[in-house]
Amino acid sequence: MTGFLIAFVLVAVVSLALKVLNLRHQTARGDQVPPELADVVDAERLAKIAAYTRDRARFGIMSGAVRELAVGLFLFGGVLGAYDRFVSELTDSPIAAGALFFVGLSLASAVFGVPFSLYGSFRIEARHGFNRMTPALFVTDFLKSTLLSLVLVGALSAAALTLIATYPGSWWFLVWALFVVVSLGLTYAAPALIEPLFFRMKPLHVAGLEAEVRALAEQAGVQVSRVLEVDASRRSSHSNAYFTGIGHVKRVVLFDTLFDHMKHGEILAILAHELGHWKRHHVLVRTVWSYAVLFVGLYLAFRLTPAARLPELVGLESASLPARLLVLGALASVVTFPLTPLSSSWSRRHEREADAFAVTLHRRPEDLANALKKLASENLSALHPHALYAWFYYSHPPMAERVRGILAGVPKA
Repeated sequence: MTGFLIAFVLVAVVSLALKVLNLRHQTARGDQVPPELADVVDAERLAKIAAYTRDRARFGIMSGAVRELAVGLFLFGGVLGAYDRFVSELTDSPIAAGALFFVGLSLASAVFGVPFSLYGSFRIEARHGFNRMTPALFVTDFLKSTLLSLVLVGALSAAALTLIATYPGSWWFLVWALFVVVSLGLTYAAPALIEPLFFRMKPLHVAGLEAEVRALAEQAGVQVSRVLEVDASRRSSHSNAYFTGIGHVKRVVLFDTLFDHMKHGEILAILAHELGHWKRHHVLVRTVWSYAVLFVGLYLAFRLTPAARLPELVGLESASLPARLLVLGALASVVTFPLTPLSSSWSRRHEREADAFAVTLHRRPEDLANALKKLASENLSALHPHALYAWFYYSHPPMAERVRGILAGVPKA
């Protein structure tokens, strides 16, 4: 137990230390505007960015510390053992008990996160002019998302545990296949079944823009089934755009907040970037990679869950299969933490490749640069991340670096 506890604490301390380092660096540089963004960030906007960055960073440090403490107490403070025994006594069926185990954890996690979500939305986001969500909409979203999560977790847990009980010698492969099929099915069905539960989609109201979007997609060799705008403004004034779906059901979705400050060419440049992810097969590669990692992870779980000393990692003498899987999951998160910079670097490379594709496709690098600068300004994005923090966590290149690369020509992949 001691070794695992020390490693868990070390990971938590390193994570929080990086956040504190980043906050101090951004606070020290908060009165400076990168030259690349000088045309969109004036003194008033700079003050807003500094205040928003500071508030979000402090909240992130506080909430992160509380979450790490809660997880640590659950794993190493005897709560996991008590919870495992409690669930086991509710039913004589190992499959039903296992499903209840994971459903209960999912529900507890959702409820635990409510105060943080409330404070984040109705204090921080509202204080800086972003939150447009009403308390009623917050409650409705929470109930819908939690119910969907519990149904999915319960069904998947029951199905996976049934496979484990029925095929004890090969369950890892069958459970992997189950997860892959369900994942692909949800990706296909989400645009039609899940997204409408939370967002209202409608055709673009901007005259001529849909035709331009379709022409751009066709130029890139991507078939688009629909071009829609989503009522993101009901929840936040943050802006974004994305592709959704697979195969012939790919859809372009634009936040309605984009139209407040973006020109047609800039919106098209953003979509050209998203098209770059599809054409460079980033989505496919990362999906296949995630399935490969899951494949290896489930095989290791198959080999390690029977280990007699596994419960001892968290100070328990015995544990059910679901509890053993949870301990392995926590152990995996600690072991793989040092690999975070590799994943972040890979993601940043994909973003640069998508920028390069957008510059080549749209042929107006200034449109992409201006769009990104406006997004950074309107979203009050941090302007001065610490280099170590950005290297460790950033999935996108820092904005000044990214704009500089675009305006210098075709960004290097």
